Formats: sequence, C-alpha cells, structure tokens
Amino acid sequence: MHTLNIGILAHVDAGKTSLTERLLFDGGAIDRLGSVDAGDTRTDNGAIERQRGITVRSAVAAFAVGDVQVNLIDTPGHSDFIAEVERALEVLDGAVLLLSAVEGVQAQTRVLMKTLRRLRLPTLMFVNKIDRAGARGEELLAEIRRRLTPYVVPLTRAENSGTPYARVTPRPLDDLAAGTLAEVDPGVLAALVDGPAPTPDELTAALSARTAEGSVHPVYFGSALGGQGVAELVEGVTRLIPRPARPAPGEPRGTVFAVRPGPGGTRTAYLRLYAGEVAWRQRLTFVRREADGRTTQVSGRALTLDVVGQPGAVSLTAGNIAAIRGVGGVRVGDRLGDGAGHAPQFAPPTLETLVRARTPAQAASLRSALLALADQDPLLHATPASAGSTALLLYGEVQKEVLAATLAQDYGIEAAFEPSRVRHLERPAGTGEASEEIQRHGHTGFWATVGLRVEPGPRGSGPAFTYETELGALPRAFHQAIEDTVHATLLNGLHGWPVTDYRVTLTRSGFAAPLSTAADFRGLTPIVLRRALERAGTHVYEPYHAFEAELPLDALAPVTAQLASCGAEFGETVGGRTSWLVAGELPARRVRDVELRLPGLTHGEGVWWSRPSGDRLLRRPGR
Repeated sequence: MHTLNIGILAHVDAGKTSLTERLLFDGGAIDRLGSVDAGDTRTDNGAIERQRGITVRSAVAAFAVGDVQVNLIDTPGHSDFIAEVERALEVLDGAVLLLSAVEGVQAQTRVLMKTLRRLRLPTLMFVNKIDRAGARGEELLAEIRRRLTPYVVPLTRAENSGTPYARVTPRPLDDLAAGTLAEVDPGVLAALVDGPAPTPDELTAALSARTAEGSVHPVYFGSALGGQGVAELVEGVTRLIPRPARPAPGEPRGTVFAVRPGPGGTRTAYLRLYAGEVAWRQRLTFVRREADGRTTQVSGRALTLDVVGQPGAVSLTAGNIAAIRGVGGVRVGDRLGDGAGHAPQFAPPTLETLVRARTPAQAASLRSALLALADQDPLLHATPASAGSTALLLYGEVQKEVLAATLAQDYGIEAAFEPSRVRHLERPAGTGEASEEIQRHGHTGFWATVGLRVEPGPRGSGPAFTYETELGALPRAFHQAIEDTVHATLLNGLHGWPVTDYRVTLTRSGFAAPLSTAADFRGLTPIVLRRALERAGTHVYEPYHAFEAELPLDALAPVTAQLASCGAEFGETVGGRTSWLVAGELPARRVRDVELRLPGLTHGEGVWWSRPSGDRLLRRPGR
C-alpha cells in the first residue's frame, strides 16, 4: 500500500475540520460525522479547540482509498498559529487549499498560497460551502485567478449554488483549461499554436504533470457538510498528487513535526519517516539545532510505535507517520539521521510579552509549564525575565489567549500577560575585544582567564562561537561554560534586545588547577563579554512587514496617506476597473494601527494582508 501525506490548509472558518471529518467518514475511518459546533470532531480533540471551535494544533488521521493510504494533517487556520502550519508543510506530499464559496479569498489564503507555490508543493483547491446563501461559482474563479494565481483548472462546477439543492457536476478540460496549461506546458503551447489541437488525453497528461510540479492547481467545488463534490476531490488527490518514490534501504531519516504532552511528563512525538525503517524498542538518536547555533542530540528507545492508519504495525516504514513514545526530551524540529524536508518558510514571531503568575506561590510552576509548552512550540522562546516573569515570543493576541487558557486548564495556573510589544534585535556595529587574567597574587576575583572578541557575522548567520585558543588548553567543562554563557549573555544587548548575527571568538584562556571551577568561567565571561560588546557597539533593528492592500477605487488617497504616516515604503501599485492593489513594507509596530483604520477608510471593503519580511535599522534605539 502506498501512502500520501496530505495537508488541509485554509483561512479560519473555511471548513477544514468539517472537510477532514467528511473525508474520514466517507473513507470508512469513522462511523459518524463529528461537528465543530458540538465539539466532537476527530481531530480537534483538545478542550480549548472544542470550546473555541478552532484548530490550534496539527492533527493526523488516516483513511484508505484502494491501494492508497491517505494521512490527513489538519492544520490551524488562524494566522497566530502559523508555526504549526510551517511544521506540517515539512512532511507533506501534497496539499488541499480550502476556500469558502461565500467569503472567497481571504488574507490568510494568500499567505498560504504564496508559500505553497514557493515550495512547489502539489496543491489542489476545494471551494467549500456551495450550498450556503451567497455562494459564488464563476465569479469566485475569477477572484482566485486575480488574487491567488492565474494557473488554476476547474475540474468540477457547482449548479444551484447558494441553495440547499446545490450539486456538483464534472467539468471537461475546455479551451480555457488548454490556454491555462499552455502558459506552463511547452507541449500544449506547441499544439495550440502549430496544431493539431491537443486531445483530451494529452490535456489530462499535461494537467497531471504540471500539478505534480506545483505549477498548476486543479479546482473542485463542493460542500464538506453536505458531502457534495468530496468524492471528486478524493479522486483528484489520489490521481494527481504524485506518490513519493520508494527510497533505497538505509539508515532511518525523518522529522518530528509535532509533540504532545502526556501523563507523568511523558511525550508523544509524531515522526514522518523519509527513509529506512524504525521498529519497536529501537534506539533512536535525534539531532537538534539549538537557537544559538549549537547542535545537540537526544536519544532513547521507541517504547511504543503507533503507525497512523496501521493499527498493530510493528515498524514504521518510509513515507509513513507514527506516534512514538519513550524518547524523553524529544522536541518539535528534531531530526532523525541527517534529516529531510523543507526549510522553515515563515519568519519567527515579532511580538514579545512577559508572563507572571497571579499567585506568587505558582511562579516556579508557571516557569516549568511555559518551558514545557515551548518544547511543543520552540518558536515561543520561553526565557527567564526580571522579577520572576518569563518572556515569550508570539505571533498574535489569539495565541496569547489560547496560552492563558492552556495554563489554566492543563496546569491549574492563572497567568497574567503584559501587553505585547514588538521585539527588536541588535547586531554588532564593529569589532571589540576584552580580556581578564587570573590574579594569582592577592586574588579577589575569579580563578579564570578569559579573552573574547566580538564582531559582526554575515546577515542571517545567527549566533556563532569560535576559538583562537588551542583546543584542549582548557578542560571541556570550562570551554562549555564559556560558550553557554556567551550565548545566554547576548540575549540582552546594550539596548536590552537580543543580539544576533554575531561571531564571538575566545582569544585567551587559562585556569589554575585545582582551584578553578566552571563557575569561575560562568562568572567572568559576562564581564569580559560586556566590555568587548561595548567596544564593538551595537545597532538596533526593528522588524518590518510586507503588505498588500486591496482598496476600492475611491479609497486610494486616504489609505495611502495613512500608510505614509505610518512609515510605509510603497512598492507596486496597480489599478483595475473596480479596485487598487497597493504593496510595500512598513514597520511591524505600525501594522496594528493600519489594520484598525482600514475598515473605516474603505467603508469595510478593504482587504489587508501582511507578513514578517525581515528588519531594518532603527534610528532611535532603546527598549
């Protein structure tokens, strides 16, 4: 049996979980349809997900179609949980991008489509809710071509849209489909220009090939709740999304894309295997790249191995997904073997908040809970802050609300969150050196010699620590104490923001046996490093967002004036018969201002999209 790992992606409330329920029900994996409103769906099984009616964590379920097992990965739709989507993208063979026939293309739909096309991941579109009042057909196809991608080929059409009698019929590959394929397929283009015209079989073969490479996207209409059009979508998934090639036997390679906590501190890790095989009780070693650039390893035995869709299986084979228990300390993003999959596609969070326990006696418990949650989502970056608080990185306010509810329900901790602020970064402005020697006579300081040089690294290189001293000149524990302390100290730069893209070099070292301890090096390193950093100086950078705003014709002037007052730099501005499309970049700290003003300036007709796009030098540094 072949396996396809398919992600269902969409903006919030497009019907992802309902479609997952329908696919599992029609595929015989469940015996009744769950309801988001009733809170009894198969994939949204967390208390918070059921209460809020939204997907917070990616979930995996499976059904079979002939000789193909389809593993469905239901991902969050809200932009605050984009990190969950990112991890799901790493393990997919293809995707279904869901749209609502009523709401149409939303801002999050555009974010997802841009990423899917950049990855060239085979993607089918499913236009849901054709039986809802206000559902659109040909008009929505035009919107998809205009706002998402022109390279779409509808394979079904909806009749009686917007009524309870809506149904789906097949749509043949007509001249419009041939014209779309000709733009990306040289063979179809040659046939249209030179003749004879391509046959239906030739168009079908071209559609399959271009869908497989991610350049064309078939479109299906239907209703997840009513079941219309779902069978046609399943047929398209199994026919048009290519099955992954069977890898040659070898060492197991895979990626952990989700971790779920269990009783007694246990963890369940969801592993997508790309090559090799993993058996019960096999010893596994996962490789982890830390935020500071170091590489560490986590090992343990697969005490239980539950292969998705294959109950009773004794091993995990390449292409499949399993829930593994027994590897303590495993974390999202850990790689088995030399790893595989796509590189991260989404920028890290740009918001920062401080969290405190409302009851001081729960401060330690709160810190432990946040560290556990950060293991499930490493992009949270839970780090100690002042006065017993913990600093967290976030994508948005909904994520903060979900974290507060999780702490209350799962850990019994009432937490207070400070207002979020945009997180800046510092980079070294130049090179600075400092050193401190052991004072062997009249000693009053540390039994350690440390010399450090701080200099800027290439943009985007992150933290780096190197040696000019001879390796082995210090005991390993002393070396490790210096390196760990360097990275920890640079979490707060000269202006109070984390330092990145730096290169710190150990230029001098020494110790006095048997007096010196690792604590001496941990105590002296921050003093020397701070002195070197002050001599190098730092520049502060603030995050920026790329934006697109679709505006009514009469709203261009007031909106662009508002954007300009917020420091926006304009890129392309395109005018049409009914609207303007304005693109550019602006400081992340002003995005919320624009989002709040846009509805009033456009009479509720403006559409806004933005995402992190890097950072720029801040003229007035400070926290």
